[in-house]
Amino acid sequence: MSELIKKAYEIAKEQYAAIGVDTDAAIAKMKDVNISLHCWQTDDVGGFETADGELSGGIQATGNYPGKATTIEQMRADLEKVLSLLPGKQRLNLHAIYGDFQGEKVDRNEIEVKHFQSWIDWCKAQGIGMDFNATCFSHERAADGFTLSSKNEENRKFWVEHVKRCRAISAEIGKQLGTPCVHNTWIPDGSKDVPVDRNGYRALLKKSLDEAMETEYPKEQMKDAVESKLFGIGVESMTVGSHDFYLGYAIKNNKLICLDNGHFHPTEQVGDKISSVLQFVDEVLLHVTRPVRWDSDHVVTLNEDVQLIASEIIRNDFLDRVNIGLDFFDASINRIGAYVTGTRAAMKAFLIAALEPTKDLVAAEEAGKNFERLAMLEELKTMPFGAVWDYYCLQEGVPTGMDYIGEIQQYEKDVLLKR
Repeated sequence: MSELIKKAYEIAKEQYAAIGVDTDAAIAKMKDVNISLHCWQTDDVGGFETADGELSGGIQATGNYPGKATTIEQMRADLEKVLSLLPGKQRLNLHAIYGDFQGEKVDRNEIEVKHFQSWIDWCKAQGIGMDFNATCFSHERAADGFTLSSKNEENRKFWVEHVKRCRAISAEIGKQLGTPCVHNTWIPDGSKDVPVDRNGYRALLKKSLDEAMETEYPKEQMKDAVESKLFGIGVESMTVGSHDFYLGYAIKNNKLICLDNGHFHPTEQVGDKISSVLQFVDEVLLHVTRPVRWDSDHVVTLNEDVQLIASEIIRNDFLDRVNIGLDFFDASINRIGAYVTGTRAAMKAFLIAALEPTKDLVAAEEAGKNFERLAMLEELKTMPFGAVWDYYCLQEGVPTGMDYIGEIQQYEKDVLLKR
């Protein structure tokens, strides 16, 4: 099979060379594509604080496929399997509810680096970086739908302290691993029915963020990101942390704006937003997902929305200003299969973008040759990208084509179904 892949690649290489594209250079470009893998795909966003890991705050995973990770050991085994099936070097994205609490009840305003040290050590052993998230949902102090914007001062202070601690933990993660840890803040705050005092809640959110982010950490250790949302289940009438709010906050305070392509109106494209916001902020964080019906967080597939995101980043040489993460969870199918399929789909989008003759397309565009531009973009869709992808996987020592399906089926038989 490897010889067939090499032969197919040589043919593809010639075809791409005919339109001025160096396939070897495109593959080399992929070393700069580091995707932060969201740990919550392995356990349906349950975490390790309680035995049941019950969700609230507009978060919902559907399905009951067997094999869910219920311990840190199981999650790490699943993550190692995922990493073994992906080309390139990725990262881990961890929520605060996934601490190594050793059976101890640790509330979120009490978490410390020690509760995540074993995760840092695990990432170090894997040779990967790590990102982090405050968990401002699925907690009794978020039961009324408000956290950082709560008018209950005791609750607001609780969540401010949680974010403070998460930022400190993130800085230590980055320091120990030698690569900046992106800390993301998303809150579920909002109103089911039409509120009167929108301004009051947003003033409180701004106050809380200012308090939580008062301590500055070196950028080489941690970076702050803030994430907006159009609306959430149970908060349909008003979301406190809207895109307008967080974009303004990010610009004013030099923070990353997190763009989740499931958090906008279905006709909006995050790919279109990237070049806009990067005129005003230094970096962005992406949460790549597939919103079948708005923010439904389906497994990423190689669709036009994801392709536009990847193309905008590669066309404009934005890889050093864009932090790429995934955010989906599907409990209705094999969770590891969902993980690997979704991540490989995102990676394929970046390789396709790297195989584009961008200079020729821009030249046609600037010359007003819009028919030629359209025709070239259409013809690129049937270029032999698959041969280049398989060769890239072969070089990286991971399964090519559909071979990873069998590996995951075997892992299910040997590991998942025995849980």
